[in-house]
Amino acid sequence: MVTRIDDQSASRRERELVIIGCMMLKILLLTPQLPYPPHQGTSLRNFHIIRGLAERHEITLLSFLEENQTADPQAIAPLQTLCQRIEIVPAPRRSMATRLRQLLTTRHPDMAHRLYSPAFNLKLRHLLAENRFDIVQIEGIELARALVIARAVSPGSKIVFDDHNAEAELQRRNMLTDLRNPRRWLAAVYSAVQVARLRRFERWACAAADAVTCVSVADWVQLQSLVAKRQSSITVIPNCIDVEKYADQTGLQNLSGLDRYDLLFVGKMDYRPNVDAVLWFADVVWPLLRGERPSTNWAIVGQKPHARLERLRGLPGVTVTGWVESVQPYLAGAAVVLMPFRIGSGTRLKLIEAMAAGKAIVSTPIGAEGFPVQHGREILLGETAEGVATAVVRLLNHPEERAQLGRAARQFAQQYDWRVVVPQFDAVYQEILM
Repeated sequence: MVTRIDDQSASRRERELVIIGCMMLKILLLTPQLPYPPHQGTSLRNFHIIRGLAERHEITLLSFLEENQTADPQAIAPLQTLCQRIEIVPAPRRSMATRLRQLLTTRHPDMAHRLYSPAFNLKLRHLLAENRFDIVQIEGIELARALVIARAVSPGSKIVFDDHNAEAELQRRNMLTDLRNPRRWLAAVYSAVQVARLRRFERWACAAADAVTCVSVADWVQLQSLVAKRQSSITVIPNCIDVEKYADQTGLQNLSGLDRYDLLFVGKMDYRPNVDAVLWFADVVWPLLRGERPSTNWAIVGQKPHARLERLRGLPGVTVTGWVESVQPYLAGAAVVLMPFRIGSGTRLKLIEAMAAGKAIVSTPIGAEGFPVQHGREILLGETAEGVATAVVRLLNHPEERAQLGRAARQFAQQYDWRVVVPQFDAVYQEILM
């Protein structure tokens, strides 16, 4: 059956949408860590969301502060200029004993407990009681429990749940990957428990929000399978960066005495998909590469290297940097950027960063998932270790092909600039405020 809307009703709705689109909204954003400086996936997305929304709306930010972050006004001045008010709570710490107790005595997934904080909840209640926010936007599943407080204290506010990953699917992929390695079977059992819990929790969060946003069509399919069609509206709003920032690489190469690297991997190195990607590449692909090109070198750049990566420091040609002030000099000096992922969901901002920098990229299909890229046009894809190794050697031996891929990649990245992407949130706000 087709529902028809008469011309008068349609015209009235269009006028209402235009009026709402021109309004300055009061928006409260909740983030799992202070989104400045924007050095990695979550903070990159959240900072550029704030940057884009602040051009049209009034932003209040309530955020956790991680141990390695600072709230010094001078250090976070660019963020302060975008927000009318910033409230910060230290990120809670959990012992392994606490995590085990929560696993055994509750039905919530581990991620739901990760940032539980009475101090954060109290600040949230005060902010909601003191202000009339049009929108409360929750960035990531770790903060989804805040939905309950927002509904109770400010029933007039509309809630947007921005799900950065399809978390249940991500955990399922972790489980399947760990099952292949007997030494990781205990981790696979943990993941199996978390998959079921995450499905329930993610379903609840999506249904409880007025609108849900996700970063890719692949994630949209996964989330839509969890909820009934009419329970919530799910909209794809992709990850974004400041593409212009990466366009000019002049002067960045060899900054601070950095060496040039043939291969580069960038990421937060205690994040499970990143650890798995690097170890798989080191164990299976790297020997094939060194057999073909013994002088090849590789930099693994990112904060908090996991203990499982320590053994890579002894591999000839491999450098594990740990935290760096900026990844841009490393991108400028790299010949090929690697995306050798076996697990993951959402989309990888590091891929768009590399594309914006005009770099040639070799990826597995999962590494490029969520982006409409084409093998041989903007990127080279390899489904097996041999395929990845062959693609890397091909690019290292043919600089003209690297340059061609880099040009196509930079052009592709333009659609993921924050100036293009963030205004899409206004359409979501308009729909739920009608």
